Amino acid sequence: MIPLASTDYDAIRLSLQVSVAATLLSLPFGFAFAYLITFVRFRGKVVLEVLVNLPLTLPPVVVGYFLLLLLGKHGWLGSLLNDAGIRIIFTLKAAVIASAVVGFPLLVRSLRIGMEGIDPQLLNASRTLGARWHDTMLTVILPLSLPGLIAGSSLMFARSLGEFGATIIVAGNIPGVTQTIPLAIYEYASSPASETMALSLCLVSVAISVTVLFIHEVTAKKLARRG
Repeated sequence: MIPLASTDYDAIRLSLQVSVAATLLSLPFGFAFAYLITFVRFRGKVVLEVLVNLPLTLPPVVVGYFLLLLLGKHGWLGSLLNDAGIRIIFTLKAAVIASAVVGFPLLVRSLRIGMEGIDPQLLNASRTLGARWHDTMLTVILPLSLPGLIAGSSLMFARSLGEFGATIIVAGNIPGVTQTIPLAIYEYASSPASETMALSLCLVSVAISVTVLFIHEVTAKKLARRG
């Protein structure tokens, strides 16, 4: 593997920054959506499930284009943010939002699986003892959903690390600003003379992903032993 350029280190740093930010940003929303789908009965639940899982079936470029329509200068949300002096498109914030939207279904699905595995008798016992819904959520549901939360966070982090289609639409490919590892690899791959640089970044991406998955497996096994 040949030495990496300074722009490559920037791409690695930005990829990690985007992945961490997207995961942390999505955690409270993912937990709330998983809770609603699992424990709350209401009309339109199927519609909510479809909307949550939609980014999994849509091409990332389509997701990016919809985000561009929403957050662009002439979008209804983008125009409001622009009036407030907040710029989203072609910034790192856009890359974080794109990664969060694309990886969100994986987080919700893992959390939902964890919540569906909770013994209903524990919830009934909590209610019988007079606990309110938020007490039950904090003392029973949240601790027992921890394996699903860790699994979902790991999957979302890995998915954000490899996000390309939606990111290049809303954030562009600006070295040192929005260029993440996949975007840098794409740029190198476009030039036959830069194939070795592309391979170097591919190996870095593999190393980071393996590390994340290894930490996930070790943590999951420790939680399983405690359980």
